[in-house]
Amino acid sequence: MTSKTDLSTLHPVGTGYLDDASKRALRNRLARLEGHFRAVRTMLDEERCADEILLQVAAVKAALNRFSAVLLEHELHSCMDTCMEGDPGERLEKVTKVLATLLKQS
Repeated sequence: MTSKTDLSTLHPVGTGYLDDASKRALRNRLARLEGHFRAVRTMLDEERCADEILLQVAAVKAALNRFSAVLLEHELHSCMDTCMEGDPGERLEKVTKVLATLLKQS
């Protein structure tokens, strides 16, 4: 397993693999996530029905998954050409295998 320090050397802080518009879009997604979390807390405090709370929890999960997908997309565009060896087909196959493994574990 690769340590956090090893992974962080791929894109050291400030290398700019995310452009300003992408960072802004990701921040907006996080703000929506925070709103969903606050709504869940409020609903719990108000003793709302479980089905209403679970619906909001599903929104949190969907928003977090989309945030992860967008961030991963940017990382892949940046990293596939600089961090991975092989022709484009081989690199895509490696990434596909890793993603399949990741999704099985979620």
